[in-house]
Amino acid sequence: MGDGVARTAEPRQPAAPVSLTQQARRVAILRAAGELGAREGLAGVQMLDVAKEAGVAIATLYRYFPSKTHLFTAVLEWHIEMFLAGHPDRTGARLRPAAAVTEVAETLVALTAKLLQSPQLASAVALSSFTEYASAVPSRYDIAGTCLGRTVLRLLGIGEPRDEDHSTVRLLIYSWWGLFVAAQTEELSTRQVEADLRLATRLILAPYTDRDPRSR
Repeated sequence: MGDGVARTAEPRQPAAPVSLTQQARRVAILRAAGELGAREGLAGVQMLDVAKEAGVAIATLYRYFPSKTHLFTAVLEWHIEMFLAGHPDRTGARLRPAAAVTEVAETLVALTAKLLQSPQLASAVALSSFTEYASAVPSRYDIAGTCLGRTVLRLLGIGEPRDEDHSTVRLLIYSWWGLFVAAQTEELSTRQVEADLRLATRLILAPYTDRDPRSR
């Protein structure tokens, strides 16, 4: 017998695209959502409009993104991945530790500027991330394992990260995210955010400036 306590259904996990066709559909959805979000903001975007814009069935959209929160969180990740893919890759340059830390800071500054080019979309992805944390969406990932986290580790020359390395990268990305939100809400000026980002990166990654680059 049941205990008489109502239980909420577990949120459905998004489907992962497998074939090239499925991957192309997912990208089309992300692109459409990004364009609509940039024009309408989060509240103005309807899932049906995203499906029509992307040229997919509404059922296909919901299979990959069970909610608008899932969708715009994925839009943020996709935009970060696209930015990093087009950003000069100096990970093979064996940068000196201090130069590597500076490169990380400048990458975060440039990423922030890129995301802020579309204020409506920046607001949409920020609000979605807040909602995701508040509702405990089960698809949360280890932030140090994201494309951005892996890029930071590569720039620092860390091929086999330790738990401490993951924690440091996680702390840095959360600091970046807080400053991104402060810029998006105009709590801080863009100039102040850039200065704070460089300072935060320098302080958080200070232990890495003392490492012998030959040991990385």
